[in-house]
Amino acid sequence: MLNILELKKNPEGLHFDQTADIKKILLSRNPEIIDIKAVKAKGLATYDEGLFLLNYDLSYTVTLPSSRSMEPVEVPQSFFVSEVFIEAAQAKAKQDLVDDDLVLILEGEEIDLDESIVDNILLNIPLRVLSEAEAENDSLPSGNDWTVLTESQYQVLQREKQEANNPFASLDGLFDQD
Repeated sequence: MLNILELKKNPEGLHFDQTADIKKILLSRNPEIIDIKAVKAKGLATYDEGLFLLNYDLSYTVTLPSSRSMEPVEVPQSFFVSEVFIEAAQAKAKQDLVDDDLVLILEGEEIDLDESIVDNILLNIPLRVLSEAEAENDSLPSGNDWTVLTESQYQVLQREKQEANNPFASLDGLFDQD
């Protein structure tokens, strides 16, 4: 938690370097997450002209089910987070920023760093999760009379079908000169 009164008093801002224990909150908000560990946030919170700026590097390792086999896969993640907050009393003065969703309105006297971390982890969950073996092997699941295709494989298949169904395909090469 970062107290907004402390931020106002410190013109150079407040530095933080902390590990977050957010596993319980994160798992309750997204049941697809199997595990999360080593959640670390390191950054700076500042106050400038009515706005509270929160900038930090976020790193963690999340365990998610594989997109193909549903086997657990550990995915290390690291990215930069930048958020801007405004007090509810000041929101009307900067209504254009609020309307454009450029600022988050503070409710209370503190910025909840854990909530910011959880929200940003949930926003950055990868859609495609593969184990090392699955990433190296291009084969996709298949069964009796069905197979999973990538988008590019599907497009090639559709082009081939379209060419085969073309009524003028038999006339191709009719007027070629030898």
